[in-house]
Amino acid sequence: MNFIDDVIQKFPFSQEAVITIDGGGKREVFCFSHLFARSLGLSGAMLDRGVRRGDVVMILVGSRIEWVVAMLACFRMGAIALPLNPQLSEHDLAYRVGATNPSLAIGEADYLANLPDGIPAFDLNDLERIFDEDLAQATPAKVADLDAGDPALIVFTSGTTAEPKGVVHSQSYLFGQALQAQHWFGAGPDDLCWCTAAPGWSKSSRNSFIAPWMRGAKALLVEGRFDPATRMDIVRQQEVNVLCQAPTEYRILARRTELSPAPSLRRMVSAGEALNPEVIGAFREATGIEIADGYGQTETGAVTGMRPGELVAGREGSMGRPLPGIETRIVEGELQVRAESSPTFFSSYVDGSTFDGDWWPTGDLVTADEDGYLFHQGRNDDVISSAGYRIGPVEVESALLSHPAVAEAAAVAAPDEERGSVVKAVVVLREGTGDEALVADLQEHCRRETAPYKYPRLIEFTDELPKTASGKIRRAELRAREI
Repeated sequence: MNFIDDVIQKFPFSQEAVITIDGGGKREVFCFSHLFARSLGLSGAMLDRGVRRGDVVMILVGSRIEWVVAMLACFRMGAIALPLNPQLSEHDLAYRVGATNPSLAIGEADYLANLPDGIPAFDLNDLERIFDEDLAQATPAKVADLDAGDPALIVFTSGTTAEPKGVVHSQSYLFGQALQAQHWFGAGPDDLCWCTAAPGWSKSSRNSFIAPWMRGAKALLVEGRFDPATRMDIVRQQEVNVLCQAPTEYRILARRTELSPAPSLRRMVSAGEALNPEVIGAFREATGIEIADGYGQTETGAVTGMRPGELVAGREGSMGRPLPGIETRIVEGELQVRAESSPTFFSSYVDGSTFDGDWWPTGDLVTADEDGYLFHQGRNDDVISSAGYRIGPVEVESALLSHPAVAEAAAVAAPDEERGSVVKAVVVLREGTGDEALVADLQEHCRRETAPYKYPRLIEFTDELPKTASGKIRRAELRAREI
């Protein structure tokens, strides 16, 4: 098998594959013929620089076409693609270099400058010369005949509770995306799909262009950081049909911008952490579309999701049901996934360690309703034990987020002599500053919205919450402040 032969060359070469918008607003359209030719040339240049099948190639490019081409060149020759978020620090990059020993780095010059010395590299100027047919000298690499278990991709976990782990995915992971592309992502032929996740994250590796192509759709890449003032304008101007965003992005848009209909948009999806019901309601009211939440991990790929055609109303906050064929179970509140049932389950970590059991313990606590829809309650280590009660942070946070003064919230345990621990909420306000009257108001609001024993006995106001680069709240960091 090979992604180039089995996916890219199945499309008419004249078909549009990717639309890009650079930092200056310039729009370009790239057909499959462009991607094929450029990845062909790059594979030859990589071969000349000593890259061979099974070697790791680090990719430090933002949401640009060069990121896609570099990935495809790796897939072509059987090199292992290691896309990274360009915003990683020198320490983060050194850690990843030490863990993977890349044979080559491809990236923007400013980002490459943060790498340790001694790594061969192509910057964007090098790529421009490589892509120029008049200057190209290298003989392209042959399309490698790969096995399903051969390594294709390394994605590092977000490191929410510990050091990030490098997760190795096989060739079958690429093709396994067809399941979630159909039953959660929901793209259709000729759709324009925009997954806003930066390169380097699990969601971008599967949904920025692979999932759209699996459904005959095209992808949109927009260079630059999240700008809430222009996000929905781009959706309308580019006539995006499927929008995939992080929960944090949906929350910010709902609370800080004026939402209005986007006529082209027919599906919105979210994954990464639980999305609170009032945000789903705000988008439903403004656009007529419900946000379909989903769940997966770097190790598992997509596991659950609200499927196309399913009504979210009445199940707001649910991460959906297991995708067809994926087996799950709940053991003492923890969601577990049968490894062999997932077409995107990981091969190993970069240190060579593997999971050899039957049921993968996700570490995520869930509940299920009578129809099998799952609701995320938090991580095992996020659970707050107070006076004999076990309290998941998500329900407390959702209650707080339904208050009009609250923009973001995180709930953690704080030590208490009598109760062992109590719920503490760290809150970002929409505007203004908090006072004792607002603390009391928020506490009473939570008593009304959820079980009284779950209300936050302590509330702290802050300007921002600590987050991973993928937008997940670092509750572990907040907990550590209470020790």
